[in-house]
Amino acid sequence: MTQEHGLIPDHSEGKGRPEPADDFEVLLVTGMSGAGRSRAADSVEDMGWYVVDNLPPKLLIPLVDMMTSSGSKVHKLAAVIDVRSRSYFDDLAAVLSHLDDLGVKYRILFLDADDEVLITRFESVRRPHPLQHGRRLVDGIHEERELLAHLKERADVVIDTTRLSIHQLSTKLYDALLGTGPTTVSVHIFSFGFKYGVPLDADFVADMRFLPNPFWVPELRDLTGMNAAVSDYVLNSPGAQEFLESYTPAILTAIRGYSREDKHFVTIAIGCTGGQHRSVAMSEELAKRLRNHGLSVTVSARELHRHRS
Repeated sequence: MTQEHGLIPDHSEGKGRPEPADDFEVLLVTGMSGAGRSRAADSVEDMGWYVVDNLPPKLLIPLVDMMTSSGSKVHKLAAVIDVRSRSYFDDLAAVLSHLDDLGVKYRILFLDADDEVLITRFESVRRPHPLQHGRRLVDGIHEERELLAHLKERADVVIDTTRLSIHQLSTKLYDALLGTGPTTVSVHIFSFGFKYGVPLDADFVADMRFLPNPFWVPELRDLTGMNAAVSDYVLNSPGAQEFLESYTPAILTAIRGYSREDKHFVTIAIGCTGGQHRSVAMSEELAKRLRNHGLSVTVSARELHRHRS
């Protein structure tokens, strides 16, 4: 595609674009209409990709330019492309060639399904196929399949959704893009104080009030569980290690099940009376143990803003 067509920006004569970051990647989500592109976009967004839907292929280059500019924090761009005509396909071929020239890493995800299933899906939502144009539904499907034949051959990942539920499709996507198993589950642990209310958004709630309270130790009262002295006191208290050694494998068992059932975000709440000492120390230690199993874990403390300065 030549410059005068407006597709490829001019970066000649010292006006060069910035080099893409080593971890910058473009994912092109395409395939047959009705095969699950919208669901795939939702799943990919959950994985941390910046998703742009219904993007004309020729707009991908300026979007990549913006994402690779200095200061951009977006390193994963997913573009959902609906190839509705031969001109769209020609534009996409030129874009892919240019991404190769720029050294931008990209993958093509192609979603497919049997004609009979696509017909059933379109009839269930009572919407015309984008290439139907007043003809029979099957005519639009056949035209689209012909248009996409070469793109499917070029795809890095092809998923047939004929017999997949939306949850099974999501699991397939996680497997294809991130790998299998519990490492696809992101865990957030936060400490809280029961005196300020039990959280409603937790998948698990653990009560640390069975441990001795550092609040009653004068030299620890004004500290928090982030302090080494408090943490040592809590973790060396009777029952602390026994709890962690039992609770950690229980959480891991649940996370393995969640990964199979298309649940990829887990929230664990660890509580004590005021949310300052025991719950904070135990949250940090549980996070450390889960990370040792390869999990992605973040930690926060709901009540630490209440701590006296």
